[in-house]
Amino acid sequence: MTAMTPENAQTLALEALGWIAGNDELLPVFLGATGADGATLRAGAGDPAFLGSVLDFLLMDDAWIVAFCDAAGRAYEAPRSARAALPGGDLADWA
Repeated sequence: MTAMTPENAQTLALEALGWIAGNDELLPVFLGATGADGATLRAGAGDPAFLGSVLDFLLMDDAWIVAFCDAAGRAYEAPRSARAALPGGDLADWA
């Protein structure tokens, strides 16, 4: 698999954020897990570190990854590749 550029990773993370925001069941879980609110989401959309946290959240559940990737037309490994290209993504994955 080819490494993803930070710009492409941010694009994918923004897609994931939009997908989460449009999911009536998942959005409250995301907001509860991150402590974010609407203003935080808008501000975070331009912050690579926040976008990394969006992907961290998505990567917590294989069903979420599959649902997002199916909806976005992305390969299932794309969110993990994108996460690796954003700040903090080079940390060891202990899961």
